[in-house]
Amino acid sequence: MGPDGDPAALGELLRSRRARLTPAAVGLPPGARRRTPGLRREEVALLANLSPTYYTFLEQGRQVRPSSQVLDALATALLLDAAERQYLDVLAYGRPGHLASRPASDGQSEPPTEVVAVEVADLVQRLAPHPTIVKGRRWDVLAANSAARELFTDWEARPPADRNLVRWMFTDDQARQVYLDWEREARAMLGRFRLATAAYTTEPSVAALIAELLRDSPHVRRWWPNHDVVSIGGSGVKRLRHPRLGPVEFTHVVLRVADHPEQTLVTYTVRTDGPTV
Repeated sequence: MGPDGDPAALGELLRSRRARLTPAAVGLPPGARRRTPGLRREEVALLANLSPTYYTFLEQGRQVRPSSQVLDALATALLLDAAERQYLDVLAYGRPGHLASRPASDGQSEPPTEVVAVEVADLVQRLAPHPTIVKGRRWDVLAANSAARELFTDWEARPPADRNLVRWMFTDDQARQVYLDWEREARAMLGRFRLATAAYTTEPSVAALIAELLRDSPHVRRWWPNHDVVSIGGSGVKRLRHPRLGPVEFTHVVLRVADHPEQTLVTYTVRTDGPTV
């Protein structure tokens, strides 16, 4: 993706979200029999107060640059949630909000190799026995303490090119053993990954990773065309199988590294106030 966004993907997103709505869902009469499911282009244009021609150009992936007001109107018309609204911004402008001040690249060159600051790496180790990792811009695991290596996989023992959280989730049978709700968690992870990397899909390493996932995982091949995205939340609960403790509920917290906003620290704690898994 270049600094001006991805018009083709923007058009795909608009078409997919239009197709999932019914007239009743947005307060329109059903009208005559429809040959295809979803709203008509003219109906979306009416709801968003746009000309049908302009909206058609957007769906066709033409090189038009919609204003934030237009995106707000489309998000309202198509009933987008917060994650989808952020994704709409990325596809239209090329950068998510938290990276708005970052100089835009041409989308084709590779950024510098990611390095975890010494202070952050030390914090990861000090958080043991709570499993903690730091993941980078394309969700490579850049740091992990011994508790995280025990719970998930020994990231340091894997080749550097194979230390990617999403690849592990979709291509390693061990992930299905760790995540008790694998399909739900995998689908959510793919949605968060898509939102986090949407601005970088034409950078060589990101594009290569996506191509590998599509090649190697039937689940990714099935889910990726839907343009589903999930907010990158700050906390939550996961049901995981620990190699020593067995099935356990963990709470987790996600923190963005201030000096490197494309890196996030995720730490897990055994939940003590919830139901038994």
